[in-house]
Amino acid sequence: MHYQLIEDQLSLTRLCEQLSKAKVLAIDTEFVRTRTLYAKLGLLQVCDGEQLALIDPLAIEDLTPFWQLLTNANITKVLHACSEDLEVFLTAGNCKPVNLIDSQIMMSFLGHGLSLGYAAMVKHFTGIEVDKSESRTDWTKRPLTDKQLAYASADVDHLFFLYPKLLAQLTETGFLGYAQLETQAMIDKKFTPLNEGEMYLNIKMCWRLNPKQLNALKYLATWRFQQAQKRDLPIGFVAKDHTLMALAQSNPLTVNAMLSLEGAEALDIRHKGKAMLAVLAKADKAEVSDYPDKIDRLDDYPGYKQIFKKVKTFLIAASERNALTIENVASKKQVNQFLTWQFDLNGARTGTAKVDLLSSWRNDLFGRDLLELAKQGYK
Repeated sequence: MHYQLIEDQLSLTRLCEQLSKAKVLAIDTEFVRTRTLYAKLGLLQVCDGEQLALIDPLAIEDLTPFWQLLTNANITKVLHACSEDLEVFLTAGNCKPVNLIDSQIMMSFLGHGLSLGYAAMVKHFTGIEVDKSESRTDWTKRPLTDKQLAYASADVDHLFFLYPKLLAQLTETGFLGYAQLETQAMIDKKFTPLNEGEMYLNIKMCWRLNPKQLNALKYLATWRFQQAQKRDLPIGFVAKDHTLMALAQSNPLTVNAMLSLEGAEALDIRHKGKAMLAVLAKADKAEVSDYPDKIDRLDDYPGYKQIFKKVKTFLIAASERNALTIENVASKKQVNQFLTWQFDLNGARTGTAKVDLLSSWRNDLFGRDLLELAKQGYK
């Protein structure tokens, strides 16, 4: 389908008025995220089956008409592998989509695995080879070439016409509702504000630290994220994980002492050494009662490996009973999340985070039986 390029406010308003009458919209974004914390939106693609438009967000100041399409509950929006697109919607428009479904998730419930690419999906249904030669384009540079624009248009052209096939097949299998719920869970997760005070928990090997060291790491990780936000830099550009770990373990008092630490990145120290010393000094003033608790590792829990195997065996059987693949039902991370909650490690039961295996459609399928298995000691 031939595309139209939208580069001014009036054209965008007219386009979105027309698209607001659509039942279904195929949508995609092109963005750049190499040296920034937040993705830089370079292009928006949308197709309603009759017209295909490429919207230039660098030429148009107010994208409100487009964001209104995303929040229009009467229009189904279909995107493929939309995790990063959601981040773009959040940061560029503070826009949480409504009535959106991810075609990659739909394909997963049809037995194609969790990470089938767009080109592979198109080839599966049509035999067409999608040109991916422009995937490394800098979408924030202007002008964009005809080849780049044609490449971008293909991402929604095929998607719009494949969606009815996906819909029909999923409806037939009875898994459409699950795909919708999984998409919504992803949206909700992306739009849940990050807890700066828990960023230290994402740093590898943090479980090795004692409470005083964990407190220092918590202060450093919070400071690093705030710096990354302020300067729009990837957090690793502010300071590396292993630098923060080394500083938290040793609590050095001078920049020279920092430079001699094993694991600390010299560049991090040279650029941010004084700032990090100030953060460590602030952490030192914290009350001992405010220190984080020592982190309990799931691997160290008595009988963990055997219990994990029994839960996995139970979940495989539940998957087969319901004609689902184990990949759709539970990842290793989700099993570990359940066990962390069940063993109440690190205050898991007092937290507000939901346990995936005991939520939504998974809970309906096997939640009660899984809790019964745990109650019986996995016998």
